[in-house]
Amino acid sequence: MSFQGVEFTPEMRRLIVNVKHFFDQNKGDPQMHKTCASTLAASALGISESTVKIIMAAFNRKGADGLLWSRIDSRGRPSFAIEPGVETAVRKFIRHANSKGSQVTLDLIGKHLANGESDYKIAIATLWRALTRWGFEFGSGIRSAQLKESDRIVIQRRRYLRQKLANRRKDGSTIRPEIYLDESYINKNHSRDATWYFSEDGSIVSKPTGKGERLIIVNAIGKDGWIPNAKLVFKASKKTGDYHSSMNWAVFSSWFENQLLKNIPDNSIIILDNAAYHNVLTEEAFPKPGHAVKKLQEWLTHNDIPWNADMVKAELHELCCRFAPKPEFLLDHMASKKGHSILRTPPYHPELQPIETCWAVVKAHVAAHNNFTMERVQKLLEEGFQKVTSRTVGGIMKKIRKQEDVFWTEDSIRFEVDDVLKGVKLDAEDDVEK
Repeated sequence: MSFQGVEFTPEMRRLIVNVKHFFDQNKGDPQMHKTCASTLAASALGISESTVKIIMAAFNRKGADGLLWSRIDSRGRPSFAIEPGVETAVRKFIRHANSKGSQVTLDLIGKHLANGESDYKIAIATLWRALTRWGFEFGSGIRSAQLKESDRIVIQRRRYLRQKLANRRKDGSTIRPEIYLDESYINKNHSRDATWYFSEDGSIVSKPTGKGERLIIVNAIGKDGWIPNAKLVFKASKKTGDYHSSMNWAVFSSWFENQLLKNIPDNSIIILDNAAYHNVLTEEAFPKPGHAVKKLQEWLTHNDIPWNADMVKAELHELCCRFAPKPEFLLDHMASKKGHSILRTPPYHPELQPIETCWAVVKAHVAAHNNFTMERVQKLLEEGFQKVTSRTVGGIMKKIRKQEDVFWTEDSIRFEVDDVLKGVKLDAEDDVEK
């Protein structure tokens, strides 16, 4: 492979310096000719011997093509991180298959993701864990054993959509203003991985290794675009893991009270997801899992609710939950004081959050122009926010509303069909018994 005409990256230049220094320092060493070539190469380049062996194995198998990192087989445990958008594609595939009464298995979902528009490969074990987390279940249904959404998820979605539909006028406009808020993040080295290149030269993209420092971004949108003065950007304390770990109640509640509530229309419906710091209970909420046994017993006695001395904490807590008033979230209390109300999206439904698409627009702009400095990322973020116009948001809102209608109609049909099939099955079982 010729390097003529190829611009060397800083990493490639560093390797050349390492090799030159290595041979300068070992000119007269008689032991060099006895040492393994892989060991010498690793020492000269300043990398591990295992890395040299992996690269040489790929080169020996495929020649120059083996040096393209994208073609070297991945090793070790498969990644547990699932790209944004996969969840929506999976939900759409499973619901479509359920509506036709088709069999749905992990293998079929995996093949759909790998061969469909997403071209995304995912380990079966990782997919299984994700489906369980997203509220899908596998069992013997009326027609066949298949994957389907759990009734718990469907019920929560119906409750959410019922409130959204109640806020619509006949002409499609909303009765009360709807405000969507969300948090996301972007790394310093965020960029596009794909690039055009000459096949004989291979793909050489000058991009730093790792993800780099991370910025947390918080904002909200209404029908006309971003809410004025609601944007919050700050550096995360961690570079890896779930970005929610960089947020907490203190930071979020301060932003919510001082930047959001002061800048949204009166009597708004604030729509958000179920992040832990969105669901902090009021201090007076009772009971809480952390309450002591004595406090649970005192509360039951004070409210004239019978309890037994041999009850363990779990039993006392369950008894308190049965009779205690519905707990109030601190966020709901803050919003109601200003004349607003909170509506939470059903778990694992990013397709019902229009601000998710706004994040995609912003991040795409950063990826296309990034030079991997924090100053550049911050500048590009500002430009990306400007690309989300009122027209952009209007188009996204129409798509979200269409998806809401699809969910509402399909869920209604699903339960009607299931009821009919259950009735047929029960009648058949009665006939057999007779």
